[in-house]
Amino acid sequence: MSRELPASPISAEPEPDIRPLLLEAELDTERLVAVLRMAVAAGLALFFSTVIIPGAQGYGDPVLGRQWLYAAGAMGAYFVLGLVTWFLARRGLLRRWMIWVGATADPMFLVINVALGLENTGFSGDMVFLLPPVWLMPMVLAISVLRINPWAMVYVLTLSILGLGVLVVLYSGPELTVGSDTGPIRFFLSLPPNAMRLAMLAVGGVVFVVGARRMRTLLKRSIAETLARVNLTRYLPQQLAPRLGSGGLDELRRGARAEMAVLFVDMRGFTGLTQNMAPEEISGFVTAYRARITAAARATGGLIDKFMGDAAMIVFDDPAGPGAAARACLDCGARLDRDIAAWSAERVASGLPPVHIGVGMHWGTVFSGVIGDAERLEFSVFGDTVNIAARLEQLTKELGYPSVASVALLKVAGIDCTQDRAWTRLADTQVRGRDTPLAIAGASSD
Repeated sequence: MSRELPASPISAEPEPDIRPLLLEAELDTERLVAVLRMAVAAGLALFFSTVIIPGAQGYGDPVLGRQWLYAAGAMGAYFVLGLVTWFLARRGLLRRWMIWVGATADPMFLVINVALGLENTGFSGDMVFLLPPVWLMPMVLAISVLRINPWAMVYVLTLSILGLGVLVVLYSGPELTVGSDTGPIRFFLSLPPNAMRLAMLAVGGVVFVVGARRMRTLLKRSIAETLARVNLTRYLPQQLAPRLGSGGLDELRRGARAEMAVLFVDMRGFTGLTQNMAPEEISGFVTAYRARITAAARATGGLIDKFMGDAAMIVFDDPAGPGAAARACLDCGARLDRDIAAWSAERVASGLPPVHIGVGMHWGTVFSGVIGDAERLEFSVFGDTVNIAARLEQLTKELGYPSVASVALLKVAGIDCTQDRAWTRLADTQVRGRDTPLAIAGASSD
């Protein structure tokens, strides 16, 4: 039994398919960045108003007053930038080019505030790193990492380093004189140490770039694997796809042999039941029938390998062990018998013909995997076990039992058909395709 897969192999380059998802992730991240901007601005404003201003009362310095004004304006502008970005993101109006506007604004806020501080205080460029705004640079770099775009990270880092470097050179002035002993202070605020500080910030930024690149690579891989898994679930039984898809197409092609329980179910007299039905009636009838098969398989952990018109093949492979898989198969057969019988009674009560099914079950080794090339791939479960289960289902017509199972399956399930009243040991039967007779048992309807 087989299920056809798409022509293109899942190992093909996934970039064209994942770009829209990457863009969606970038835009969603920019909304988070907007929220962080507002939170940072609000947090700094709260700290500024409750700690800095009360602690500076009594100084009455106009320089300090202007510095407060610059700080308040910067925090307000930064909050507004976050608010506008958040609003655009919520409205679905945010575009990819706007991300670069934010990536430009973050380091520019930093550089402009440092420049305003130098202008206000009259400090030389050597004292750039004494001003509080410069220590927002780690936050600017951290925000850039969240964008999962290493090029945006490189862009922000370059703007920040160049901006601060230009200020150091542009505002260069006379050497610092503080008190009588200015030697150590003069040295640590001179150009060489400041250049070293810029270099250390640049090195730290490179680490952030590597981190952003790594995050993007992992995200792309995760998206590609998820798309491959979703693609597989379109063609494989839902429960089976995660197990077989974990190793990709190569593992699927290698396939595997395993012991499983196989169940075939088929409706009796389908052609006669539907020959006088309108097309929409046939569709509703088959849908209702398959829904009951699906419910029984789901309730017992079975994997529906394939629907074939009015027939279905269900396999059982329980990680808990062969006994659990065999019992689940028998339980599924019993459920199908009960559920279809109940549905048939409802139809008879409504004046419609009854519905009967035949169920064949067997235990043994099967092969499962993907066969074919990139032009035609098929997921297949086949082998002698599958063929025997199908033949046992056909035998239900001749033997008069709605369900027929091999004794091999019953033994694996821990059932002795000579002792269990639910099963009747039947004569060994020669099944087409086997050299020796097969031991079987039949189950009567409840």
